[in-house]
Amino acid sequence: MHNPKDNSKIGREMAETIAAQALAWLAGDPENLNGFLALSGLSPGELMDQAHDARTLGAVLDFILTEDRLVIGFCDVASLAYTVPQRARASLPGGEIYHWT
Repeated sequence: MHNPKDNSKIGREMAETIAAQALAWLAGDPENLNGFLALSGLSPGELMDQAHDARTLGAVLDFILTEDRLVIGFCDVASLAYTVPQRARASLPGGEIYHWT
């Protein structure tokens, strides 16, 4: 797996792998999964059909990045540094856009 102490750019393939792990983690928690589905507008079937799409994977990371508790929960389970989801998101479509909120 990705070295959690490495702060270098994450490649697209590794970013997709991290996002897929994040999706699997979300799927294990109905409350968080329902929150993602509500925010994304996807139905469970649409999510299954689009689970390998880089834009969908980016949306998963966007959702996780909305709350510290989600970042911490995912990263702790995946044994990743807390900066990894954000760095992975930057390598997926739309990740180059910075959101100042």
